[in-house]
Amino acid sequence: MKRQSLRTAICWLACAGTLAAQQQPTFFPPVRGTREMAAGANNFEVEAAFRLLSQGGNAVDAGVAGVLAATVTEQSRVGLGGEMPLIVKMSGKTPTIISGVGTAPARATVDYYNKRSAEAWERNGNMPPIPGQGIRSAILPGLFDGLVLALRKYGTKSFAEVAAPAIEYADAFPIGEEFVSFIVRNQRLLNLWPTSAEFFMPGGKAPKRGEIFRQPGLAKTLRELVAAEKKARGNRQKKLTAVRDYFYKGDLARRLAEFSEANGGLISRQDMASFAAEEDKPVCAPYREYEVCKPGFWTQGPVMVQMLNILEGYDLKKMGHNTPAYLHTVVEAAKLAFADRDRYYGDPKFSKIPAETLLSKDYAAERRRQIDPDKASMDHRPGSFLPPLPAPSATTTPSQAQDTTCINVVDRMGNVFSATPSGAWLPSVIAGNTGIPLSTRLQSFVITAGHANQLGPGKRPRVTLSPTLVLKDGKPFLAMSTPGGDNQDQAMVQVLLNIIEFGMGPQEAAEAPRFQTEHFYSSFANHEFVPGRLNLEGRMGKGVIEAMAAKGHRVTAAADWSNSSAPTVIRISDGVLDGAADPRRWRFIFGR
Repeated sequence: MKRQSLRTAICWLACAGTLAAQQQPTFFPPVRGTREMAAGANNFEVEAAFRLLSQGGNAVDAGVAGVLAATVTEQSRVGLGGEMPLIVKMSGKTPTIISGVGTAPARATVDYYNKRSAEAWERNGNMPPIPGQGIRSAILPGLFDGLVLALRKYGTKSFAEVAAPAIEYADAFPIGEEFVSFIVRNQRLLNLWPTSAEFFMPGGKAPKRGEIFRQPGLAKTLRELVAAEKKARGNRQKKLTAVRDYFYKGDLARRLAEFSEANGGLISRQDMASFAAEEDKPVCAPYREYEVCKPGFWTQGPVMVQMLNILEGYDLKKMGHNTPAYLHTVVEAAKLAFADRDRYYGDPKFSKIPAETLLSKDYAAERRRQIDPDKASMDHRPGSFLPPLPAPSATTTPSQAQDTTCINVVDRMGNVFSATPSGAWLPSVIAGNTGIPLSTRLQSFVITAGHANQLGPGKRPRVTLSPTLVLKDGKPFLAMSTPGGDNQDQAMVQVLLNIIEFGMGPQEAAEAPRFQTEHFYSSFANHEFVPGRLNLEGRMGKGVIEAMAAKGHRVTAAADWSNSSAPTVIRISDGVLDGAADPRRWRFIFGR
């Protein structure tokens, strides 16, 4: 009798476990709604976005508010002096790209960096071509003008309205764990720059998690920008132009440039005045019955299109999700696409990019034939339709870029905002009393002569930042972006394939185990190349890991949730918004 009771209890426990798994199959619960949805990296960013939506703003108003809130509450990953590619899709209109990516100052030349001396944290003989941090690695602030351009052309609210949440948080907000850990970890570097030490460690001490953190200099700057709008005469457009002019041509630009020049930086007032964010056409290509849209070759965005073009020739669903055959195929496709990125991508305004060839289906078919189904390639294999160049200057010392964040918004009218704000991350140099941290994105240039991404004054570095918009029948189907540096597009393509090929919901797709190949030249300071390295999350299972190693991949069995990217995803289908927030790096999402 006792034995029968035990069997019954075990059966009930097993059934209950199965039911629970069906009801709650993911680590984070899916978030769904029918009206509007916003996603970011913390509750402050999402609250800022929803505050604007609740005030009648559209997705662009909300997205701009969310990004501004991020530059206050998530300076571990992004600051007001950073950069941002943005995809905007207004209801009934074609998608557009806004390039809020700053350019190299006029004095930032290859010759200058060839002759540079070691920074305080560097050793002679072991230096990257361009410093990975500090004031001599700063491009012009591009993020802010990108936000104002988006607000002016596609938003409805004033700057004062979209900046209100960020100003409140700059006055005081409870600081989070990651922000604190970055300050603590970088205290030695922050102490090299008195303005940074004062900003991040008031009173000489790093804040503790959950403490009220205040940024009076940044709050004052944001209020000055609001004041510029209020003082300006004319319509909304002219008032917003006055805001951006105060930042790039007015007293704020003067203070920022004077600080830079007084401290060995390269940014001048003329550089600031000559910069302007701009609008661009997206790179779009079909995949199955969908259309995938990305920012252009001044980002790594087209890598996803190239990968999907190659993968379209395979029956991925038949291979099975995360089987060795599937993983090997996707990894090898990623290697080929990234090799083209390393060789051919750069600012199209300065370099001739073979875009038509790189994006063509015929070229994808040619690349597909280069994949050996049984053996991992160890070679760096860009397409051979242009003469070869020496590889970018490289070392085997890992680069230390601190990464990025993401903001995605869909509003009740079907407008979409998808951004990857980044740069000016810790350890950052605070520009005098402005409270604005400077970017370090100059490190993403190479100094190889003739390279599409060779450093040049007025040029945008080819960034890793890469928001994603997927259309179905011409209408938004999915918006997605992620942090993760070089890993962004390979992470997002896995999430996208999980949804399209394997029928997963967005949350399940974001949480599924992922790979990360490092078989490319890093986009950051040391531009290291690690042939064949493949990180597989432990949840893939021992058998898969061993099978991939048997194919020749140099496999690292990583921790279960260790992938460096963490997308937020909003799927729009049949009147339902279905959202996902990757738990790997504390993403937040809310909808209604």
